[in-house]
Amino acid sequence: MGNGLKEQIEHTQKEIGFSGSILVKQREQVLAKSSYGYANRADKVDNEISTRFGIASGCKIFTAVAISRLVEEGKLSFDSKLKECLDISFPNFSENITIHHLLTHTSGIPDYFDEEIMDDFEELWIEKPMYHMRRLQDFLPFFQHAQMKFSPGEKFHYNNAGFIVLGLIIEKASGLEFKDYVQKSIFEKAEMTDSGYFALDSLPVKTALGYIEHEDGTWKTNMYSIPVQGGSDGGAFVTVGDMLKFWDALVNYRLLSESLTKTLLTPHVQEEADDYYGYGVWIKKKEDTIFKYHLMGYDPGVSFHSSYYPEIDVSLAVCANISSGAYKIMSEIEGRLN
Repeated sequence: MGNGLKEQIEHTQKEIGFSGSILVKQREQVLAKSSYGYANRADKVDNEISTRFGIASGCKIFTAVAISRLVEEGKLSFDSKLKECLDISFPNFSENITIHHLLTHTSGIPDYFDEEIMDDFEELWIEKPMYHMRRLQDFLPFFQHAQMKFSPGEKFHYNNAGFIVLGLIIEKASGLEFKDYVQKSIFEKAEMTDSGYFALDSLPVKTALGYIEHEDGTWKTNMYSIPVQGGSDGGAFVTVGDMLKFWDALVNYRLLSESLTKTLLTPHVQEEADDYYGYGVWIKKKEDTIFKYHLMGYDPGVSFHSSYYPEIDVSLAVCANISSGAYKIMSEIEGRLN
């Protein structure tokens, strides 16, 4: 890691008005640690390293680890067919969809937020208010009876509905509500004591509100823009410290066996030239070696990036309570990795 990292982060933060927290570690050594902006703008409460942030789709890897734990327990396999795992009727879905397809966004099932039709996530809540979205089954009416987009395994197409289905499978196989299973089998095992799937209308202390900024400089919170309760496709809250605890627990086989961890982190499907997808995780290669495993999440009022660089044993987390900025900060840090 080159010198001047703190100065570069400070410069970029001022340039883009970043609001959030940043933590970078190489093994036990802290390379960068800082927070900016307000967790609560109305009351001028500062963001701190211990502040919890929403991470949107960044927590799909928790769903993938949860599925993998159930595979390890012999309750599922990655080749299990969707129709064998749930009693829910999906009348237009292919009979060949497997858990592997759902984990790798190759199932072909319709999504509940179709970016080809809608460009604003908030449009979803016009007919079904977001404050009713508290359980995974609440999402089913959005896609349960829709037509397949393509045949299973045909191609990669990022899909939130597939991870809702995975969450329902976890609930059926474990006998627990999704968030409770993740709490018990991942957060507690990784000692992620400040993380959880919190409802927006009952947030715990030290949780940042997400802010959506308008072009005229005014803002609003994201309380009416995203589901009130996060689930298996996104919406957990973490601290930057807890996120690094997760990477440490994952790559040191404290969450899964070595063989299942390797299966999770295998580049299963190619998205672009050097970009691949494992199970719930993005994978970037450089010259045929793994450069990084990375997670990202974007919602109105949420911007998140977290990566682990195996060759140099560096992990980072950038959590923002605004709609953009985490990528820019992450890129500046990454540019100084050596």
